[in-house]
Amino acid sequence: MELLTVLEQIDEEAKVIETTSAKGFKLWMPKRVVFTPDALDEPYGQQIYERAKSLNLNIELLKNNRITGLRGATERETYKIAKNTLAIVNAPKSAFNLRPIPPSADWQFHLAEGCPAHCQYCYLAGSLQGPPAIRVFANLPSILENTVKYERLNQVTSYEASCYTDPLSLEHITGGLAETIKFFGQRPMSHLRFVSKFDAVEPLMGLEHNGHTRFRCSLNADAVARRLEGGTPNVTARIQALRKMALPKVQGGGGYPIGVVLAPIMPIPGWEDAYDDLFNQLQQNINFDCDLTFELISHRFTPGSKDVLMEWYPNTSLDMEESTRATKRNKFGGTKYVYNREQMQLLKSFFESEIKTRFPNAKVLYWT
Repeated sequence: MELLTVLEQIDEEAKVIETTSAKGFKLWMPKRVVFTPDALDEPYGQQIYERAKSLNLNIELLKNNRITGLRGATERETYKIAKNTLAIVNAPKSAFNLRPIPPSADWQFHLAEGCPAHCQYCYLAGSLQGPPAIRVFANLPSILENTVKYERLNQVTSYEASCYTDPLSLEHITGGLAETIKFFGQRPMSHLRFVSKFDAVEPLMGLEHNGHTRFRCSLNADAVARRLEGGTPNVTARIQALRKMALPKVQGGGGYPIGVVLAPIMPIPGWEDAYDDLFNQLQQNINFDCDLTFELISHRFTPGSKDVLMEWYPNTSLDMEESTRATKRNKFGGTKYVYNREQMQLLKSFFESEIKTRFPNAKVLYWT
């Protein structure tokens, strides 16, 4: 089966359609929304329940706190069922023990786990256990208050909220990202960071963030985004959302610090021209002074993530040939496959040069 046909089927299954017509990108609507009893005991859980009702979503109230009905007869069917399921649950106690996440931020915390997009290189593959249903945490106020304990004395502390999800992709159903931004807006020494491939930024426009939240947009060459990032707005729409978030409020924008996460960078055929086109479009839209950062992440995978991804996307064109990669091992003995040193240096030099020339005041936070 051709790759394009596979992606079209995935989009249809998730009721998510990308188009360049006036109708624009359709927000994700799950086929099934389930609430656990303890989630409904939370005021934020009730808020999501009312939002889901107003959107006429199919709601199930569970009798206990266990999510069932996610597995099909095959892994592909399980993927389909899970990706169409939104579960509103309470975060476990372990979620309150925050972990550092260099170089992205000082700490990570989670509004949700799972993502409605269909990126064929998905970094969540192999990271989260079980079927890839999207779980939103109803005890959000407690999660936010818990971050205060991790503030450093007399020094700004940064928190990453998008390690295990794309929070903007769920905002039309949950409203949780706006609540999080407002919370951090009142914490002078705590700064929030999140990244998204989605463009529905309107609910975030008028918030009092006080410059404490950095919105980062995940971008890639158009050829990569079209072929490997199913169920997401196109690159042009994402860049326009980035511009809208960065423009000063007096100009109708959000006035946010912004960032570009170029990931995963891939040396596809004609990659220099492909990424040059991306930089051209970015430069045309971010053509004003703003607080801008770049994060550069080359493609990598683990044996475990490769196995999962091949089950989810058996017809993928994603290059995961281990024999052409270099091997890296982490401190726990895990294996990761990355590009070899010469390829990495070539890519790094290209991207850092382009950014320095086009965005001389921007900061490149890291290359990995």
